Order: sequence, then structure tokens, then C-alpha cells
Amino acid sequence: MDDRRSSALVDHVGELRDAFRVARTERAFTIHAIVVLPDHLHVIMTLPDADSDFSGRWRRIKSLFTHRLAASGAPISRNHRGEFALWQRRFWEHTIRDDADFERCADYIHFNPVKHGLVPSPSDWRYSSLHRYVRAGLLPSDWGGAGQMDGNFGERGD
Repeated sequence: MDDRRSSALVDHVGELRDAFRVARTERAFTIHAIVVLPDHLHVIMTLPDADSDFSGRWRRIKSLFTHRLAASGAPISRNHRGEFALWQRRFWEHTIRDDADFERCADYIHFNPVKHGLVPSPSDWRYSSLHRYVRAGLLPSDWGGAGQMDGNFGERGD
């Protein structure tokens, strides 16, 4: 999000889910891991073969979410150009190279609420695919412990 003090994503997580659902219906993609924080989110998604239009999908998700909030009367700040200031203009795209890279990226996503001081343990954050991983037996319920996570996740900042 453009406004790092905002909590619009978690305050309106239902509208965000709807935006993802509509965008996915219009142009397929699969979400493998996701975390929604108050002011930004991280996703591992896969597009269909021979389709690399991440930008179009993000543009659609952002547009749907923004228009739903505006229509609901939710207060949305505007930037100096008069545009809604909910989203950053860019996103960071990373091509996952192998299973180890996928695991590193998923771990980064699931640990992000702890990194930002929102919760003491990843399992304490509601808006995370970590819970799906635990239900599927892919990770233990106490994964990430009490804020203990080692590793260089290769992030360029949030």
C-alpha cells in the first residue's frame, strides 16, 4: 500500500478476498502462499502456462478492491495527483527457481507478521496461508516458534 499507516487491507479483508476471487475468475491463477498485513501483502502465485501477465492481475485486484472501498464510503486518502493512495505503483516479482526457493519464499511470507511486530508467533496472525499449511500437515502448528526464524530471505524490503 502507498500509505504505510493504513490498515485498510485487514480492516476490509472480505472485500480484498472478493477482489482476488473475481480477478481469479476472470484470469486464472493459483495462490500457493499469502499473508495480508495491515498495509501490504505478500503472495506466491502461479499463472497458467504461456501466461506471464502478473501486472494485469495485480492491476485488476487493486482496482476491484479500491472501487469496492470507495463505493462503501470507506475513507481513502488521495495522493498529490488526486488518485486513491491505497496501493504502491509497483510490485516486486520474483521467479521461484526450485523447491528450496519456494520454501524460503513461503517461510518469508508466513513469518512476515512477526517480522513487523504484529504478533509474537506466525500462527497468531489470522490472515495467513500458514493455517492452511498446518491443516494440510505441511507445517507444525508451532512453526516459527515465538519469533525465532533464521535465514536470509532475500527480501528487498516490504
